[in-house]
Amino acid sequence: MKVAFDEIYDQYHQDLYQFIFYMVKDKQITEDLVQEVYLKVLKSSERFRGDSSIKTWLFSIARHVSLDHFRRKKRTRDRIAEYFDWGEKSHIIKDERPLPEEMAIKSEEIKNLYTYLDSCTVDQKSVLILRYIQSFSIQETAAILNFTVSKVKTTQHRGLKLLKKHIIEEQEKGGGSNGF
Repeated sequence: MKVAFDEIYDQYHQDLYQFIFYMVKDKQITEDLVQEVYLKVLKSSERFRGDSSIKTWLFSIARHVSLDHFRRKKRTRDRIAEYFDWGEKSHIIKDERPLPEEMAIKSEEIKNLYTYLDSCTVDQKSVLILRYIQSFSIQETAAILNFTVSKVKTTQHRGLKLLKKHIIEEQEKGGGSNGF
């Protein structure tokens, strides 16, 4: 298994890291989640039947680990919120942390695109990242997300429509001409 694991790591680590990073936007959390994915891969390697490619199987595990992270985060937030009376201004409180330096995003258009991705649903974000950043096919994306091909197409269409809406709004506000 060590040789197979080393091959999986060498071949897919960078893509796996980027996928999780785009989802959580925090280097430390990404590193923790990537490690969790590899632990799950090691524990479940005997159960891999080969019905899909190793890459599809790996990214499916990564998606589930990322979703579990968001669920844990939401439960923690909900428990903390129970102790405080946030009042009417609770909707104003938001995370103002900038994107990590490691992303080294050079153009304003790309920064805006990543910001706009945050307005998408988790499913839309997952589909768009897998399709356009990780370059998976529609069929591979469907297998990773456990969606039908039709659902991937619909989710992709709605996500792109939402991104386009934000881009148009930004241009109308005088944000310049974005090259999308």
